[in-house]
Amino acid sequence: MTTVDSQLVVRTAAGSVRGRREEDLTVFRGVPFAAPPVGEARFQAPRPPRPWDGVRDAYAFGPPPPQDAGIQGRMGVLDGPTGDDWLTVNVWTPEADAAARRPVMVWIYGGAYKLGHSGSPGYDAQHIARTGDLVVVTLNYRVGIEGFARIEGAPANRGLLDQVAALEWVRDNIAAFGGDPGQVTVFGESAGGGSVAALLAMPGARGLFGRAVAQSVPGTFFSDELARDLATAIAAEAGLRPTAADLAAVDPRTLPEAGAALGAKMGQRVDRWGRAAPTVTPFSPVVDGEILPTTPWRALAEGAARDIDLLVGHNAQEWRLFMVLGGLRDKVTEEQASGVLRLFGPGGGEAAERAYRAAFPEAGPADLFERVQSDWLFHIPSLRLAEAQLAGGGRAHVYELTWQAPGAGGTLGACHGLDIPLLFGTYEADLGNLLFAGAEVTDEARALSETFRTSWTSFARTGDPGWPAYDSAERLVRLLDAQPRTAPYPEETSRQLWEGYDFPPLPLLG
Repeated sequence: MTTVDSQLVVRTAAGSVRGRREEDLTVFRGVPFAAPPVGEARFQAPRPPRPWDGVRDAYAFGPPPPQDAGIQGRMGVLDGPTGDDWLTVNVWTPEADAAARRPVMVWIYGGAYKLGHSGSPGYDAQHIARTGDLVVVTLNYRVGIEGFARIEGAPANRGLLDQVAALEWVRDNIAAFGGDPGQVTVFGESAGGGSVAALLAMPGARGLFGRAVAQSVPGTFFSDELARDLATAIAAEAGLRPTAADLAAVDPRTLPEAGAALGAKMGQRVDRWGRAAPTVTPFSPVVDGEILPTTPWRALAEGAARDIDLLVGHNAQEWRLFMVLGGLRDKVTEEQASGVLRLFGPGGGEAAERAYRAAFPEAGPADLFERVQSDWLFHIPSLRLAEAQLAGGGRAHVYELTWQAPGAGGTLGACHGLDIPLLFGTYEADLGNLLFAGAEVTDEARALSETFRTSWTSFARTGDPGWPAYDSAERLVRLLDAQPRTAPYPEETSRQLWEGYDFPPLPLLG
């Protein structure tokens, strides 16, 4: 039962907000952490929120940032309120009391850096807050052209700067909501996991969190040259120059159409954009040398995050989701398999194809197609982040989700995104609608969900998720399944194939 209590008022630096008591939690939605990034603020670093008088009702999520309509069949969540106040946070807390000092977890959504919204039903954080008896914050950040296009007259990585601003809001305000600003854990999946990895490497984010959970980290970080070239092509789709002044003349709600138009054509330009081309995603964090000085893997290996506890991992069949959504599972030809092996395999070319075929001699074209793309985009970047953390003098715990999604007739495996409904317990929302479609949410699934939340919240409290830290000798990881167990990293063959590859920024080829 949801009730409104006029006493549930918290004072933030910008003004007072009133939340709702929802069973045993108090929830605040749509609290601004920055000013609307429109007008003179369009395409600029986030600015402090505008102060307000009186008490602001924090009952509804803020509007989604402007974004692409979907990715390979997964529609973006655009059914939130309208308006320009995109940069907001939401807080779930057991007790809005400054004396409580509970650990804080801050969620960063994924969506290929071009879609996503913290108000999506799949990110309802009530179960996490209850399991861990802690405070959970979710946030919006700019995506697509608004957040990541590398344009003249604007700083790079504006979406990451939004995340830093939200973490600064947490530092300055979360105590009033019952959280401990000295015990903050960031966690995110896919582009959210890549964002967590970027934050670990960003000088501007240092000191804002002490623990980090990176789920399914993408290896796609762009060089400055590649990002600028893609931005030029996006602007050309709208008949404009790649400048903040030109693009600001276009309504932010229609501008994503230019990014989507380019995305549909990207696969034709492998000669110019290389591995970025088939992703149909012209956005990623940019190694610009300033906001993001280098890749997360290099930064961690150099000790940038040695004092931060890290939990990182991936799902066993990451790319299966995109194969099923694209209707490719039973249609991959040998020619298509050869193409992706040569493009995405370590080192590229015929040698990469030969290495994969020799390592997996029983694999057919569909399995090779899936495996190499799972490896290069998610598996190895995630594992390599842990290895870089060790090399830099830090500590990391590693997991792999091996439990199989029951939806789509059992064809999805442990696919990309499955960890979200399991972690949040949102089986009938967003991706959960697909991953659990037509299947009963069994006691086994609920038990695994509880394992996820217990492990993640334990890590947020203590730095220990419940299994040994990863090392280069035993390589122990937690296999999350119906019966979770600790074992050596199961993708050892792929790990060896990729040994020595350090995931540099994706280059502009021609």
